[in-house]
Amino acid sequence: MPFTPALDFVFEIRAEVSDLLHIGHGDGETTEFIPITGGSVDGPRLRGEVLPGGGDWSSRRGEVRRLEARYLLKAEDGAVIDVVNRGYYRPDADTADQFDGDLHVAEAGHYFRTSPVFRTDAAAHRWLAETVFVGLARPDGDHAVIIRVYALD
Repeated sequence: MPFTPALDFVFEIRAEVSDLLHIGHGDGETTEFIPITGGSVDGPRLRGEVLPGGGDWSSRRGEVRRLEARYLLKAEDGAVIDVVNRGYYRPDADTADQFDGDLHVAEAGHYFRTSPVFRTDAAAHRWLAETVFVGLARPDGDHAVIIRVYALD
C-alpha cells in the first residue's frame, strides 16, 4: 500500500518586520535583508513570541527569492527556541488561493514556502528539534509575514 505523508498544523508564526535593506548586487543576483522586530506564535502545540533582533536574508535572481531567516522564539514557559527558516518566494500565476478549513493560508499567484528547523534543549519543546516542518507563508501588509507551520508525519 503506498504511503502518503500528512501535514499536521502545529502553530502559526507572525513575524513583524522592518523595511527592506539593500546589501548588494552579485552576478545577476541581488542580496537584501529584512530585520525582524518581534511578533507572535500561536497554535495548538506552541504559544509565545518572536523576539526582536533576527532577520531574513534573501538572494534574488529575476523574480525568484531564495530566503534564509534566522530568529528566536520565546515560548510561554520561557524556553528560547532558535529558528532557521529557509525557503523560496516566486510569482506563480497557476497557484490558487489556498485554505486550511476557512483560514486563508496562501495567496493566489505566489509560491511562498519555507522549511523551518528548530533548536532548543527545553524538554517540553524537544519535539521541535526532532521533527520535519513545512511552512506556508504569506505577507500580512507591508510589515509582517505569517508562516503557518505544519509537522510532516
